[in-house]
Amino acid sequence: MSRQKKKRTKKYQGVDAKVTAPQVLRVSAEERSRFKEWWLTYGQVTRLAAIALGILLVIILLVVGIVGMFQG
Repeated sequence: MSRQKKKRTKKYQGVDAKVTAPQVLRVSAEERSRFKEWWLTYGQVTRLAAIALGILLVIILLVVGIVGMFQG
């Protein structure tokens, strides 16, 4: 018994290869307000800054509360 020949899975790219149709990329536009445009540009930085500020405020409140407990 002879072994079965492997099938070719690679596309043929020779000179006489079949030309494929170009792919069409469809794009849609969206009307954005000034705030929406700003948020898309700086939103991640703003979120990180707000989180850092919130953590800082919580730490300050804890320190003030602990100091207030010991002072009287």
